Amino acid sequence: MTSPQTFRIAAIPADGVGCEVVSSGRSVLEAVAARSQGRLAFAWQEFGWGAEHYARTGAMMDPDGLEQLADFDALYFGAVGWPSVPDHISLWGLRLAICQGFDQWANIRPVTFLPGIVSPLRAADDTELDWVVVRENTEGEYAGFGGRNFGARADRGEVAVQSAVFTEVGCERIIRFAFELARTRTRRFVSSVTKSNAQQYGMVLWDDVFTRVAADYPDVQTESVLVDAMAAKFVLRPQDLSVVVASNLHADILSDLGSALAGSLGLAASANLNPERRFPCMFEPVHGSAPDIAGQGIANPVGAIGSAALMLEHLGLPDEMKAVQAAIAATTAAGVRTRDVGGNASTDEVTQAIIDHLGLARP
Repeated sequence: MTSPQTFRIAAIPADGVGCEVVSSGRSVLEAVAARSQGRLAFAWQEFGWGAEHYARTGAMMDPDGLEQLADFDALYFGAVGWPSVPDHISLWGLRLAICQGFDQWANIRPVTFLPGIVSPLRAADDTELDWVVVRENTEGEYAGFGGRNFGARADRGEVAVQSAVFTEVGCERIIRFAFELARTRTRRFVSSVTKSNAQQYGMVLWDDVFTRVAADYPDVQTESVLVDAMAAKFVLRPQDLSVVVASNLHADILSDLGSALAGSLGLAASANLNPERRFPCMFEPVHGSAPDIAGQGIANPVGAIGSAALMLEHLGLPDEMKAVQAAIAATTAAGVRTRDVGGNASTDEVTQAIIDHLGLARP
């Protein structure tokens, strides 16, 4: 009998509901493996980093954490953040440390409107909506350049400087990535988002690079839109969207808006990619750790399971990815939904329904 193709996956549940939804995603992936009839398998190693690790050690992850993760085929991340740890410490100490340390410069966030879930966007009632936000993921506004100084001054004299960093290389690779993605979609259209009327250096550089790169893709239509106008377009003209490429901060905000329009942040999947594959890529739901509902078994696992589907595609398993995505859609269409999208099902019940729609019992 042929040995299964085994993928080594590092699971980093981190904090709050991250632990619950990563468990759900792992169950679905194990169901996918069982369905393969011995063709594939997953070898998991879990890393207990996050707020509890910080409380014990003063750090969100081990000092050699990147070295420990470097040889895995992919990373499966939950959510980071807890009231006992300042948000900037938890984010920079774990998630951003991995994204920047492994040069995961492309963050892909599909906006998916699922059957059976009522969108607050009326256009979703009779229009098929489907777009993807491509986020520059390692520089821009989240580059981490800056500092605080003059703390000894009297009468609130401290000064903080936070600098956005835009490099021509960084702009070009994410913009070119967006054009290549657009070529795989039914509608070949890329929307570039900046605020270059007010931020006249870094974002004008982005605009200049976008114009130059667009010339290499005459088969792809383009537009350049200011971020405030794009926020309005998400609501008023979503049917015009296909691929939206933006800086670290702008794409972060716009992708959350898109997921809210689809019904809930709990639905949103994402992939942090190092497209050259020099380092492992990381897959995570967009939502946060939700301390207010953690441990209650009511977190929406769809975003995490959708992220697992994106991981399957990255691992060269497109049919398995489509099967998981179809199972998610069948589950929501059948009315099995958590309370954030108008249902009363638990995390485990939604997970089990997705597994059942794969044609399997829970392994």
